[in-house]
Amino acid sequence: MSVIKKLFIILIVLIISIQCNRENKFIIEKGKVGVLTKETAIKDLPTIFKNDSLVSKLYDSIASKNIFSNEDDEYIIYSKNGDKLLEISPENTNDSSSKIKSIQIFNSNYKTDKGISLKSTFKDINEHYLINKVETTLTSATLFIDELNATIAIDKKDLGLNSFSREQISVEQIPDNAKIKYFTIWFN
Repeated sequence: MSVIKKLFIILIVLIISIQCNRENKFIIEKGKVGVLTKETAIKDLPTIFKNDSLVSKLYDSIASKNIFSNEDDEYIIYSKNGDKLLEISPENTNDSSSKIKSIQIFNSNYKTDKGISLKSTFKDINEHYLINKVETTLTSATLFIDELNATIAIDKKDLGLNSFSREQISVEQIPDNAKIKYFTIWFN
């Protein structure tokens, strides 16, 4: 085999490998968001996101006061260009060895293996996943998807309902074109 053919094959393998790693960086699965898993400790976040910006909002459990007006510690990841990517909540406040409780997704690059992302509609979700339960809150309908251990919120405005209505919503009432408001993966 000539040197040019060998170099060409190596180049193709490298391109495929880089593409696969890039896709895995944004994959959503049960117990996994990108490179984050159930086993990821909060103390590992600065290393994992060393090329991004990590902002933490800490809870002062000793004084039982919120330092930044949030109930729980939160770690927010921003990309280099300032786009909000993820919001991570730990299982235990003020504990750097704590594992992750939940991750709220803010960037549409994060997708499930079935292509569901923040850009998806209710129709996309309903076609690819079993919706195990729907709960109504003051401002949204929350879909529970056990296959992903995820909750997906859809704004009541997309349902044609008053935002503060207490009316219960069923899967059948949600229009196909309703958009995702929040997408959260739970690690419990």
